[in-house]
Amino acid sequence: MPEPMTAPPDPQRLRSLITTLESGLLERGAAVRLVLLAALAGEHVLLIGPPGTAKSELARRLHKAFDDARYFERLLTRFSTPEELFGPLSLKALEDDRYERLTDGYLPTASIAFLDEVFKANSAILNALLTLLNEREFDNGAGRTQTPLISVIGASNEVPLEEALMAFYDRFLVRIPVGPVSDAAFAALLQLGPALQSATHSVTRHELREWIAKRDTVALPADVMAHLHALREHLRGAELAVSDRRWRQLLGLLRTAAYTEGRDRLDALDLWLMPYALAPQPAQVAPLRQWFIERIAQAAPQEAPWLARAVEAFEKQLDIESRAEEEGSEGSAGKLALARSIGGAQDTDMARLMSAQLEAHLRRRYSSVHVVARVAQVDAIAAPTREQHERLLVHARQLRQALAARLWLPPELADELNAGLNTTLARLGALLTRLDAARSGFAALPLNAQGSTEAPEPIAVSA
Repeated sequence: MPEPMTAPPDPQRLRSLITTLESGLLERGAAVRLVLLAALAGEHVLLIGPPGTAKSELARRLHKAFDDARYFERLLTRFSTPEELFGPLSLKALEDDRYERLTDGYLPTASIAFLDEVFKANSAILNALLTLLNEREFDNGAGRTQTPLISVIGASNEVPLEEALMAFYDRFLVRIPVGPVSDAAFAALLQLGPALQSATHSVTRHELREWIAKRDTVALPADVMAHLHALREHLRGAELAVSDRRWRQLLGLLRTAAYTEGRDRLDALDLWLMPYALAPQPAQVAPLRQWFIERIAQAAPQEAPWLARAVEAFEKQLDIESRAEEEGSEGSAGKLALARSIGGAQDTDMARLMSAQLEAHLRRRYSSVHVVARVAQVDAIAAPTREQHERLLVHARQLRQALAARLWLPPELADELNAGLNTTLARLGALLTRLDAARSGFAALPLNAQGSTEAPEPIAVSA
């Protein structure tokens, strides 16, 4: 009898599952999402970090996300034997000249497995694990049996350096650096309550099979393909080799993320996942993450140094021209000093008015050509800056809306993207305010109807 059709993934159901899995864990939002998404994509995960950073807890919680899933956990050493992972030899089978293991309760019958210090296993174990991870099959005696394995979570304090371990290392598509909690979360760490007891909204095996089968219907648009080409060039320039298999596995992971969010097309934001699949070393995750922020999300905070220098140059020139004295005014410097001393010594409205009138009378006057030229130079910079500010406002609004609908993208990354754009918008907004003030100041310069008809030299702005 055929299995009933499975409903499309419900993002809210998965969101509730994520919330449950990460409850009581600090600064593990990305790790929780990555291990669950990798399992839904049928991929394996490697957690890299020191002891005591909740690596095993992440695996145990992942096991609770799947309905009727058996869990297996072992700490591997160089003295570990195949029996510890795959089960003891069957004495009854040996009597019949068959070399078979009793696998019930061991790794070949597990759905989720956690292997701590996974690279310390010997070659006999690693060779058997390769087949298990790749094919979801286990060689038991003369036959090969299918296993219910969904995902293996490996853990290690460091990445292996031996060439013999590279093939096994490559079987873990998602590699997640896991470190101690930050100083900001230390107080919360000391006040943590009980660990997770149970999870709701678990995923059935039938749902898992159907979701993996249907994810290939998710379209790969041209703009995402262009980003992937650019990413490949970037990795080549950084001398980071990525196999063809890993690229295809990454695409499957991206499509799983989109499909489980209810989308039928990939978009550029899905590429937040790529550092965890393509970085060979934990230290290379951060640079690739920054590449995503700058090139894909276009949300890195911008300094705009040239614009800041232009604003400073305008303000300096305005100050000079506002304070300049009329040419040919005898004793004007002394009169200005007298006017200011009157305004300061006699703190009355009349004294301040007389001082202001005298200063205005002695200030230099400019031709309308001069004023128009100054205002035009400010406008020439303010106009494109204002357009850039408007484009950024639109981009920030669209990004904020897109991030709010994301299931897998970690909240801390969403906050960083929004904060980066807000920082740039604030800086541009402040510079625009200063440009407007400079424009108003130039426009308010006192006029001389008989002034020169030649435009002044443009204000020099350093590159």
